[in-house]
Amino acid sequence: MYMIKSVLILMNNSTFKNELQSEGLTIVNFWAPWCGPCRMFAPILEAYDAEGNNDAKILKVNVDENTETAASFRIMSIPATILFKSGEAVDKKVGLMSLEGLKQFISRNQ
Repeated sequence: MYMIKSVLILMNNSTFKNELQSEGLTIVNFWAPWCGPCRMFAPILEAYDAEGNNDAKILKVNVDENTETAASFRIMSIPATILFKSGEAVDKKVGLMSLEGLKQFISRNQ
């Protein structure tokens, strides 16, 4: 298991690729401010981060502001969450997850 401090980082098209190339697990949450389920999922991501979970870094990508990045991962519905392991996509979940669901999503891919 990789030990990485979990951090919520807002990404844009130009910084996304560099941030994604880090070793270990990275959670990328695709969202938009007008999306109700996205707004409901944000506190869950923050709670995961606040618990001090150090197994994954969290990146947030606003699909309205970063259409190029969203299109490159074929994001059609939000919230969409992709789990990357050392820069490679290993799992994807579309829709809202509970905190426990998020933990399971991460743990099954470690």
